[in-house]
Amino acid sequence: MDVKKFSEILTIVLWLVGGILMLTTLANAAPNPNFHIYIAYGQSNMAGNGDIVPSEDQDKYKDKFLMLASHNANASQRSGKTSQSIKTGEWYTAIPPMFHPFENLSPADYFGRAMVDSLPGVTVGIIPVAIGAVSIRAFDKDQYESYFKGDGKDIMSWGWPKDYDNNPPGRILELAKKAKEVGVIKGFIFHQGESDGTDDNWRRTVYKTYKDIIDALDLDENEVPFVAGELLQEGNNCCGSKNGGIAQLKNNFKKFGLASSKGLQGNGKDPYHFGRAGVIELGKRYCSEMLKLIDKTIDPDAPPVNLVDPSQSTVPDEPPEEYGPYTDPIEIPGKVQAENYNKGGANKAYYDLNKGNEGGKLRKDDVDIYQPNMGIVVGYCQKGEWLKYTVNVAADGEYEISANVAGENGTGSLTLYMDDQPIGTEMANTGKGFDAFEVVSGGKATLKAGEHELKLEIANDWIDIDYVEFKAVSAGTDGLALPLNLMTEAESSFAIMDLQGRVISVIKARNMREAVEKTKNNVMSDIAPKGVYFVVSNPGTKNQKMQKVVRYE
Repeated sequence: MDVKKFSEILTIVLWLVGGILMLTTLANAAPNPNFHIYIAYGQSNMAGNGDIVPSEDQDKYKDKFLMLASHNANASQRSGKTSQSIKTGEWYTAIPPMFHPFENLSPADYFGRAMVDSLPGVTVGIIPVAIGAVSIRAFDKDQYESYFKGDGKDIMSWGWPKDYDNNPPGRILELAKKAKEVGVIKGFIFHQGESDGTDDNWRRTVYKTYKDIIDALDLDENEVPFVAGELLQEGNNCCGSKNGGIAQLKNNFKKFGLASSKGLQGNGKDPYHFGRAGVIELGKRYCSEMLKLIDKTIDPDAPPVNLVDPSQSTVPDEPPEEYGPYTDPIEIPGKVQAENYNKGGANKAYYDLNKGNEGGKLRKDDVDIYQPNMGIVVGYCQKGEWLKYTVNVAADGEYEISANVAGENGTGSLTLYMDDQPIGTEMANTGKGFDAFEVVSGGKATLKAGEHELKLEIANDWIDIDYVEFKAVSAGTDGLALPLNLMTEAESSFAIMDLQGRVISVIKARNMREAVEKTKNNVMSDIAPKGVYFVVSNPGTKNQKMQKVVRYE
C-alpha cells in the first residue's frame, strides 16, 4: 500500500474514532447549571408591541442572553432592521422580535436582560411562543386544534400560527426538550387574558398549559415557578378589571409570582397594549418576581455557555456513585442518623416520591433533609419511600429498637428491615407537631454479628425522622450479672451461665455457633436441667459476646 493511500485511510479512521469519542462525551454530558432557560408565552403583549430601538435593544447583552428560535425568518423579514436570520430550533443572540418576524419589543426582552444583570455568572435563554389575539385554548394541547377550527379560525387565516406549525403547545414542548439538554428550565413568564374572561375555568386552563409541559419534561412544580403579568390598567384600557382574576392564579400554582402593571402606560393607540416604556418596565417586574422564586445558586466550576453551540458547554456527568455506606458502616449498637443513608442514588440507596431536596440541607439528591429546632432530620416522608444503610452489628444478640420522630397526625410511621427481613415493630409519631420530636419504641430484634443492610421504609404519611437507635439487651435485663473476674483461657473457651449470672460450666468450641450447638445437645445434661442459659465468649471484656440458648431436655 502506498504512503498516500495509507495516510488517507488513517485520517478516516482517526476521524471516526474522534467522532465516536465526541458522541460518547456528549452522551455523558449534563446540562450546564448556569444556563437558565425560561418559557415565555401568551398573546400580543408577550409577543411584542413595544417600539424597537436597535441601538439599545440588539447588542449590549449578546454574550449572556440567548433565544431558541421558535420559527424561521430571514433578516429582511424581521422588524428592527436586524441582520440576523433565524431557523427553528437553533440558538441565537436574543434580539427583538423574538416571537414572530413582524412583532416588536416584548417584556421577555427586558426580562432576560434584567435577569442577566441580576445574576452574574448566568447565561439566560428564552423559548418564545406567543400569538396575538388568541384564547388560552390555543396553548392547551387538548384544545388548540378545535380552537383554531372554531373561534380562532380568523387568527388561523391570518397565518400567525403557521410560524409554530399550527401547534403552539407542541412547539413549546419541542423547544423545551431541546433546551433541557443543555441548560436548566428555570421558569415560565406568561401574559394573556385580554381575549378571555379570567374566571376559574380560565385559571384551570392556564395551569393545565403549564402542567402539561412540566409533566412532559419530567420537571418539578416546586422548582419551576410561573410568573403572570397584569393587563394594562392605566388610562384608556380594555381589561384592567380582569387583573383580580389573574391574581387568583396564585391558588393554582405551587410557586407563583405576579408582575404588576400599575403605573405602566399604554401605547396611546389602542386600549390593549403597553408602550415601549411600559414593556421594558413590565419585563423588569417579571424579573423581580422570578428572583423571589428561583434557586439563584451559581456553579463556579461550570464552563461558560458556548453561544454558538450550547451543547459544547454542557458539564461532563460525574460517574455514578458506587453503592455503599455514606461514610463508614454504622455501628450497632448505636444510632443510625436518618440523613446518613447510603450512597448510590435513587432506587438503589433511596426511593423518594418527589424531585429535589425539599429542605435543602446536607445532600443534593431527592431525599428531603431539613433542620428544625434541633439537628438534621429527614422529613416530608410519604408512604412507600425508603432509605438504606450499611450497618455493622457488633455481636449476636437481642437489641431494643427506638426512633426519635415527629409529626402532627399520630399515624405517620416507619418500619425496619434487616437484609430484607422485617425487624421490630412499626413506629409512629406521637402527633404533637413537627417540632416536637419524641423517642418511640420499635420493639426488639435478634441480630447476627457482621455487616448487614438496614432498610427504613415509610409505612404511612407523614413522619419526620431524626434517628433510629439500637441498644443491646444486657444480661442485667433478665437478671444476669456477669462476674467481671471470669477469664477464659483462650478464644475457644465459652462460659455457660444461668439467669442469675452464675457460671455453671466452661466448654471448648471453635466458635459461637459450635458452642451453642454443644449447649443445646446435652453436653451439660449432667450438671444443668432444661431451661434458659447464656453462652458467653470473652466474658467481662469489651469483646464479650453472648447468645441465649433454650434447653428443652
